[in-house]
Amino acid sequence: LYHFEDGLPKLPVPPLQQTLDMYLKCMSHLIPEEQFKKTKAIVEKFGAPGGMGEFLQKKLVERSEHKANWVYDYWLEDMYLSNRLALPVNSSPVMVFPKQNFTSHSDTLRFAAHLISGVLEYKSLIDGRALPVDYARGQLAGTPLCMDQYNKVFTSYRLPGAKMDTLVAQKSTVMPEPEHIIVACKNQFFVLDVVINFRRLNEKDLYTQLERIRKMADIEEERLPPIGLLTSDDRTQWAEARSVLIKDSTNRDSLDMIERCLCLVCLDEPSGTELTDTNRALLMLHGGGMDKNGGNRWYDKPMQFVIGADGCCGVVCEHSPFEGIVLVQCSEYLLRYMRGSPSKLVRAASMSELPAPRRLRWKCSPDIQAFLTASADKLQRLVKNLDMNVNKFTGYGKEFIKKQKMSPDAYIQVALQFTFYRCHGRLVPTYESASIRRFQEGRVDNIRSSTPEALAFVKAMANSSKITDAEKMELLWTAIKAQTNYTILAITGMAIDNHLLGLREIAKELKLEKPELFSDTTYATSIHFILSTSQVPTTEEMFCCYGPVVPNGYGACYNPQTDHIIFCVSSFRDSAETSSDLFVKTLEGCLKEMQH
Repeated sequence: LYHFEDGLPKLPVPPLQQTLDMYLKCMSHLIPEEQFKKTKAIVEKFGAPGGMGEFLQKKLVERSEHKANWVYDYWLEDMYLSNRLALPVNSSPVMVFPKQNFTSHSDTLRFAAHLISGVLEYKSLIDGRALPVDYARGQLAGTPLCMDQYNKVFTSYRLPGAKMDTLVAQKSTVMPEPEHIIVACKNQFFVLDVVINFRRLNEKDLYTQLERIRKMADIEEERLPPIGLLTSDDRTQWAEARSVLIKDSTNRDSLDMIERCLCLVCLDEPSGTELTDTNRALLMLHGGGMDKNGGNRWYDKPMQFVIGADGCCGVVCEHSPFEGIVLVQCSEYLLRYMRGSPSKLVRAASMSELPAPRRLRWKCSPDIQAFLTASADKLQRLVKNLDMNVNKFTGYGKEFIKKQKMSPDAYIQVALQFTFYRCHGRLVPTYESASIRRFQEGRVDNIRSSTPEALAFVKAMANSSKITDAEKMELLWTAIKAQTNYTILAITGMAIDNHLLGLREIAKELKLEKPELFSDTTYATSIHFILSTSQVPTTEEMFCCYGPVVPNGYGACYNPQTDHIIFCVSSFRDSAETSSDLFVKTLEGCLKEMQH
C-alpha cells in the first residue's frame, strides 16, 4: 500500500516575497510600533532585487532539486537534535491510557504480555509494508500522506551529543540480530528476547518471562544504581556521562542492547497518588521523579510503554523520529488489539525451556555516581516545576462547532487566543503544528494562530458592552476564516517558518555573515513560542500531553470529541507570568461566551 510514496510531490519552496510579506503581517500587531518600523526596513533590504534574500532563495531552490525534502535535515536539527533541554516534559509527548484496574501482579503482567503481543503484531505490519496508508482529514481531506515516519517507530534511537544529538536509524543487516525488548522494573533493565529460534514468543511465554523478570528485580542484593536517570538530564550532560560510561566494556554491552532494542516496557511501582487525569499525565511525563518511577525509563528510545501496578498506563515518546499522529495510530492499534483479541494465555502451548531473561549490568565509577546524583536532583526540580491541568470541557464538542459550519480546529485556536488575551492582555507568537505529510518525507510546519484578525475579535469580546453581537459574530467569522486560510497555506507547504529556517540555515552552510533579518530582535520574538499548541484527536479513550517549550510559556494540547473537548494545559510554576489553572478556568469561560 506504499506504492504511491515515490509519487508524492516534493515540498515546494515558497516565493520569497510572499514569505517576507506574511512575516511582517504575522508580527505587525505583536511588537511595539517603533520596533516594527525597524523590522520592516530590514525585511525590505533583505528582499530587495539583487539582495541577499534573492541569492539565498536561489540556493534553496537548488537544494530542493537534489533533495527529497529540502527542509527535513535543517528542521530536524533545529527542532530537536540541537536542542539541549532534557527530553522529559520539554520534548517528549506522552499518551495517557484509561486507568486500568489491576487487582494483582499477575493482572499487570498479563496486560504487559498482551500489549507486547500487540506491539509485535504492529511491527510486523510496518515491516511487511502492510499498514493502510493514512489519508488527510480536516482541510483538503483525502490526499494520501507520506508513511515514512512509521518505519522509524521501532528502529531508531536518539544518541546524545556534546553539541548536537544524532538520530540513529538501524539498518537491517542480512542476518538480523535476535529481536528483543528492554523491560525496566525497579530501575533495573532486562533483555527480553521476543524471537527465539526464529519463532516469535506467544503470550504465555511472554508472561512467563515477565514473571521471571519481576522476580529478578526483587532480589535486593543484585540491585544496581538507576542508570536510566542519566537519560532524563539535559543532552550535553547526558552525552558527557555516556562518554564516561562507555569506557567500561560491561557498560558498552548494556548500552548496545538498549540502543538496539525494539522498545521499552516499563513496569512501574504504584505511585501512591490519586490517579486523576492530571496526575496520570504528570506521572507519564516525568515518572514522578526518582523516588517514584523517574529512573525506570530510558528517554532516548522512541517508544516506552508504561504499565503501572496501580493502573497508570500510557506511552512516552521520543519526538524526533515521528509526529504525534504516529503515536496515536500505534496506541489506538494496541488498545483495539487488546480489546479485540482475547488474551491467549491459556490455550497456547508453551515453549519448552525458555532461556532466562538477562539483567543488564553496570559498572559505576565515582564519576558516574556524581552524574547520577546531579541528574536525580535536576529531575526532582523538573517534577516540582511542572504545572499541569487536564480538563474535560463538557459544555459542547466539535458537533456544535460543525453545526455553525466552522472548522473545529480553527474555532478552538481562536478560543485559545481569546483565553490568552483575557489572561495576559496581549497576544503572542503562537505555534500550532501543521502536517506537511502530503509531501515526500514531510513532517510539520507552523500555523501562526495569533493573527491580526484574531486580535480584532478578542479585543471586541473584551470591549463587550460597546459592540453588538452581530458585530462580534462578524469578527469571529473573519478570525476563523483567517485561521483556516493559514492552515491551508501551511499544509500545502506555503507557510513561513520552514522557509525562514531554510534561508537562515543555508546562509550558515555557505559560511555567509548572518543576515540582519535573523539577528533582529523581532525574529527572536517570532520563534519564542509562549503558546505552543497541537490538536491530537483520538478515537479511543486516551489523551496526549506535553510540556511548554519556553520557560514563560504554555503547552496546550487538545482532543475534540463529539460532545466534549479534552484540554491538557501545562506551564512552569517558577514563571510568575503563567498559571495552568487560571488558563483552564478562563478557557472554559471563553468557550461559553463564544457559544453564546
